[in-house]
Amino acid sequence: MEQYLPLRDGRTLAYAEDGNISSKTVVLHFHGLFTVGGALLKSPVLLSKNIHLIMPTLPGWGNTSPPPPSTPYNDCIASDMTTLLSHLYPDSNDRGIKLYISGSSFGSVPAQILYGAPYDKFPFGRCISGVLLTGALTPFRYHKDYAKQMTWESYFMFGPIGYYVPFNLVSHVMKFMLARKMATIEGAGARLRETFFNRMDQAEQEMFARWSEKHGTVPENVVRRMGEGCVKSVSKSWEGFMLTLPLLHSDWGFRPDALDEEHSRPRVLLTAGKDDHMTPVTYAHYLAANYKNARIKDIGGGHMSMLYKNDELLDWLRSSPALPRRADIRRLE
Repeated sequence: MEQYLPLRDGRTLAYAEDGNISSKTVVLHFHGLFTVGGALLKSPVLLSKNIHLIMPTLPGWGNTSPPPPSTPYNDCIASDMTTLLSHLYPDSNDRGIKLYISGSSFGSVPAQILYGAPYDKFPFGRCISGVLLTGALTPFRYHKDYAKQMTWESYFMFGPIGYYVPFNLVSHVMKFMLARKMATIEGAGARLRETFFNRMDQAEQEMFARWSEKHGTVPENVVRRMGEGCVKSVSKSWEGFMLTLPLLHSDWGFRPDALDEEHSRPRVLLTAGKDDHMTPVTYAHYLAANYKNARIKDIGGGHMSMLYKNDELLDWLRSSPALPRRADIRRLE
């Protein structure tokens, strides 16, 4: 069930919880574009592991207020998550929990922002034990080759064309083009099929069916559930979407290759779908080469393949020994 936390600046943060809400082992998971926190199915893997799963809705999406006009997105995320964790763990300060941060696709951006945030802005950064980035995006400001593997749609929406056209005009055009589809569950579902599910090969379709069955449902119901999340994400405003392009090209508050030893202590696990047309595998390779304590796990399938692996990867990250601190790319066998 969605909950609402009033923030000091008059804004509201929506979030969902699952699992053992009194557990000091915490997974903070960030969603991707066109959905809200807690929109997908419960994780039978994580919920059996005595974990407190927290799923906030990101600024400008669903019922979470957009950032104040004068506040950079990275500072807003750090402040909002500090407030949320302090609310849920009032007696733990910044040392009393074991925190794992997870982000899928666009959600990998706020996950990385918290991973690299200064501790005076995000004190709970000292509690981070591991970070899972599935279908990760890179900081375009520093990743100079980010556009080389983009599809034409991504190149137009989030790449150089969108960035250099003034007044965020491309985002306004895309909002106009998408608004009708995102107004209904049926339209949003059709968009999801066109963008993701119809592109699956036979092997990934079978994987999707097995994952759905494991979660007590069928693929068609999963698509409908995702469509509901799409509609809810823009039912109040499109501010979250309008923030996306500027955020991807902005300063996230740190450079991946310049983090100090303390920030580099938590292990980072990256996944790369070999047929992912939305977040190319080169993005994971860039991050693994620049984060000092990172490994890549190559997985089959396209952009949605992260959905099937997220639970077991988080469980692996939580239970595995520390990764060696080496800057070279290492793959899990």
